[in-house]
Amino acid sequence: MKKLLQVLLLCAVLPAAAQLKSETFITRYGKLDNVWHQISVRKQARVAFLGGSITNMEGWRGKTGDYLVRTYPATAFTLLNAGIPSLGSLPHVFRLQQDVLDKGQVDLLFVEAAVNDKVNGTPATVQRRALEGIIRHALTANPHMNIVLMAFVDEDKMADYRAGRVPAEVALHEELARYYHLPFINLAKEVTARIDAGEFTWKEDFKDLHPSPFGQEIYFNTIRQLLDGAFDHPAPRKMQRAKLPAPTDAFNYARGNYLDIHKATRLQGFVADESWQPTDKVHTRPGFVRVPMLVSGNTEASLELPFTGRAIGVALLSGPDAGIIRYSIDGQPEQQLDTRTQWSRSLYLPWYLLLGDNLSTGTHTLKITTTPGSVCRIVHFLVNR
Repeated sequence: MKKLLQVLLLCAVLPAAAQLKSETFITRYGKLDNVWHQISVRKQARVAFLGGSITNMEGWRGKTGDYLVRTYPATAFTLLNAGIPSLGSLPHVFRLQQDVLDKGQVDLLFVEAAVNDKVNGTPATVQRRALEGIIRHALTANPHMNIVLMAFVDEDKMADYRAGRVPAEVALHEELARYYHLPFINLAKEVTARIDAGEFTWKEDFKDLHPSPFGQEIYFNTIRQLLDGAFDHPAPRKMQRAKLPAPTDAFNYARGNYLDIHKATRLQGFVADESWQPTDKVHTRPGFVRVPMLVSGNTEASLELPFTGRAIGVALLSGPDAGIIRYSIDGQPEQQLDTRTQWSRSLYLPWYLLLGDNLSTGTHTLKITTTPGSVCRIVHFLVNR
């Protein structure tokens, strides 16, 4: 009943607030003609949703899929949920192949990362290389794919707008949308503007960066506006291939992918657990439990990984027993990283770390050493070939 009342309230509020239109927060730097062709002419379309918990949770994603199925009943839709809580642009670019592209040809890809990139403290350079890598990898795999970039809201982004600043994550999403001619939806700006216009409140209505049903309806309303505007003309008879311009960053992760943990050599204190699961009651994330991992004990352990590429990293599970790792590339002086996070005490959190970037072309060797008293669980190696 409460959810129904919230939705009814939204329906009452939005039409009355004529001063703010959803279209105001949509920038159509590019069209969606190719997926419109798939829907109208070929009568089949695969839509993928790549994001974090806001994508994975019940809300705008499900509403968007239901809307497409309901509005175009003659079309066979395949809807792919590639949302995993806590993950932002860096994880997305390295998991894109396994979690999205390997599932079949994608016609429309929604991408969101702005909230988790802020929450996870992803460096600005890494954000650029990752987000640009997602776009370039996707369009190289399927030049007919249409991509929509979106920036969702959190309290930091609202504070930026109220201080007269465009949030850095939002600015990057829009810059790359403009450069690659992709539609962009600025939901961070929309929610801030609507709250400031008195349409609703953050605390009582929208609730959190994980939106309430009321907030999810606002997200969906604008996404529907994007789709309706993109599909308001006869579908083109042919699809257009994307032509990739020169990258804005030559070290972008467009060739990012997972590297099998079984490629590691010289294991000392590490063992391959082919279906790891916790022995305690600490929570896990989908896709990061009952899968192969390299797991150390709580004494010092080490391994080596030969690889070919210009960037290397690891996807770890940062749980209650995580700690500091030491690493080196090609025998260079060791560096160290604390793999613990603010959430590690209560969650085996997938934590993606770059250990080497801007590397020379060719073959390299990564060495990782754990510290006594901590456990290291490696789910994937990350390599940009």
